[in-house]
Amino acid sequence: MPTRARPSEYLLAAIPNVSEGRDRGLIQALGDAVEGAGADLRDVHADVDHHRTVYTYLGAPDVVERATLALGRLAVERIDLRGHEGVHPRVGALDVVPFVPLAATPMEEAVKSARRVGRTFSETTGVPVFFYGEATERPARRELPVVRWGGFERLAERLADPAWCPDCGAAAPHPSAGVSVFGARGPLIAFNAMLDTADVAIAKSIAAAIRESAPGGLPAVRAMGVFLASRSIAQVSMNLLDYRRTPPSAVAARVDSEARARGARVGVWELVGCAPADAWADAPANLLAPPCLLAAALFVARGAAGC
Repeated sequence: MPTRARPSEYLLAAIPNVSEGRDRGLIQALGDAVEGAGADLRDVHADVDHHRTVYTYLGAPDVVERATLALGRLAVERIDLRGHEGVHPRVGALDVVPFVPLAATPMEEAVKSARRVGRTFSETTGVPVFFYGEATERPARRELPVVRWGGFERLAERLADPAWCPDCGAAAPHPSAGVSVFGARGPLIAFNAMLDTADVAIAKSIAAAIRESAPGGLPAVRAMGVFLASRSIAQVSMNLLDYRRTPPSAVAARVDSEARARGARVGVWELVGCAPADAWADAPANLLAPPCLLAAALFVARGAAGC
């Protein structure tokens, strides 16, 4: 039986998705809060059209938990979803917070962190919390799209249903910060294709063809087509839930083929946040920027649930 790492050697990543992608000062302040708590901030990916920023940071569980609470509290103080519009689905100012076990850290440690931070965050901010992925306490809520269905605008209606009572907090959304979703999962790659067309119908058609739920779709791939107003192009936005089943190279080849069949091409590719280095051996050359890669040995061999 393999020897487990001692708790003092456990390592976690947290990847909060915050519903702010335009206020550079706030984006910086949120990153400063993470670093001020002692976590190793590896990547900050902000997008004005998705109106969303993804932070990736690592550390011992207690450090990552402290950093997440610091970031989350500031997000609730400074973000008001009542005036928020973006192309990405969202239910909260601090929208979703996955914890990912690294190296020899067992998944149950990520689950403990997700639940511990979720409960403390809800108690201190008044924001209701749902648990998803490996941290879920209700199987029907395991998948993030199910929890996030309807978005911020339908939260009051959804939470009024006893079947959708939050795991923490009141059965009513926070007026400005909505709800937050905390979870634990394995590695996930957020990967986007920027098309050379502004026709969002093409992006939506490609997404519908490649997602796992479609006949002939790619295993462990979720996708949606959106229009990026700031760049006047359409984008296929994807989550690769298990890169060992469907690597970025296979996704790129399929998206490229589907785009050409519709009279379009992929201009550039975009990685959101960080990814395991071994996933990029045959990645497309035309990446928008150098990817944030982490040693493959840091990641457990598990799939993912949501972004």
